[in-house]
Amino acid sequence: MGSIKVGLLGFGTIGTGVVRVFQQNAELLEKRLGQPVELVRIVDLDLTSDRGVQVAEGLLTSDVEAVLQDPEIDIVIELIGGYEPAKSFILKAINNGKHIVTANKALMAVHGQEILAAASEKEVQVMFEAAVGGGIPIISAIKENLCANRFSNVLGILNGTCNFILTKMTQEGLDFAPVLQEAQQLGYAEADPTFDIEGVDTAHKIALLAALCFGTRVDFSQVYTEGITNVDGIDIQFATQMGYKIKLLAIGKNDDEQIEVRVHPTMIPNSYQLAEVDGVFNAVRLSGNFLGPAMFYGSGAGMDATASAVMGDVMAIARDIRAGARMGAPIMGYCADRTAALPIKAMSELVSRYYLRFTTVDQPGVLAQIAGILGKYDISIQSMIQPERHAADAVPIVLMTHEARESNVTKALAEIDRLEIVQLPTRLIRVENDLG
Repeated sequence: MGSIKVGLLGFGTIGTGVVRVFQQNAELLEKRLGQPVELVRIVDLDLTSDRGVQVAEGLLTSDVEAVLQDPEIDIVIELIGGYEPAKSFILKAINNGKHIVTANKALMAVHGQEILAAASEKEVQVMFEAAVGGGIPIISAIKENLCANRFSNVLGILNGTCNFILTKMTQEGLDFAPVLQEAQQLGYAEADPTFDIEGVDTAHKIALLAALCFGTRVDFSQVYTEGITNVDGIDIQFATQMGYKIKLLAIGKNDDEQIEVRVHPTMIPNSYQLAEVDGVFNAVRLSGNFLGPAMFYGSGAGMDATASAVMGDVMAIARDIRAGARMGAPIMGYCADRTAALPIKAMSELVSRYYLRFTTVDQPGVLAQIAGILGKYDISIQSMIQPERHAADAVPIVLMTHEARESNVTKALAEIDRLEIVQLPTRLIRVENDLG
């Protein structure tokens, strides 16, 4: 029996990890599969850089057609990243009857439907475990082990860069800018960290998780996305006083009529497991109607963890090939003709609790004016902190509200921020107390 042949597009950090798995665990892979799995071609524009691994002569090429057109290659691994040329390469490989493994969360979140339609027509598989949570096997768990459950929510800390920054700010009382610089020096943040710190990377991941959990298509353009650049050290201090931590939280919820899919800094109680996820680690928490709540925790990025997830997908497809099956579990967890068209709830309709920090002049009657406007919009105050002044003529007032509608909060803050007593725009952070 011959080997199952694999072609690799992209020989960067994760690609290097994949090559290391093939080299170090080839015997193990064959024992688990009952047949050799062979990496026969690597495509990259850079043919000279030292990646710390040696590859056989002739294995590395800059000619992508050597993979896309080779009739002997069964599985193509795409690790180029971005939208193009990755999308074009994947579609061409699919058209040539090849199965796809990718770690490209941006591509799958934005162009996934086009790719899945092409794969369905050609009866090939597309797997993307490494796109969400690095080495955490959350996608396969949702699609297979937990597929008997109806999921009501899925929440995640899905970006190690942001979680490292917020953890450092919390533990050492630092502000955002110096911690970001440290994260870049340690290699936890890119030179241009925009996709991470503005929440875009996390939004790609929750879009995929929500689609998988709720059996619906998620229009990425409708995913509310807010990053961590406006989280101040003072807000973290107040959160700590109130018994909360601030995390960049990805949130998906389903009430069977509409879904919530959003990413933003969120205050969660210290007693919750998600609040204990620190540093560069990731976690996903979901709730199923038979399973109840469950949390998956582990390395969310890095060469080895991500390569492990990529190779898990390769082995899953290889098992199906060996069994003579072209198609395995539905790519998005639901049969394509059984998905529901659930609308995404507008943020204006969100009902939540809110942390509000006002910066006001230090004079009598300030709180009464603010409370009066909040009451006008049906926003009630649960608790308050009014510490000593932090500047010569300014004082922070921190309020925690009861549940309120976001549209009302937006209107109230717009009116409050126009008051002469308010010196800076009000800082708002949403609060999650009911995780289901």
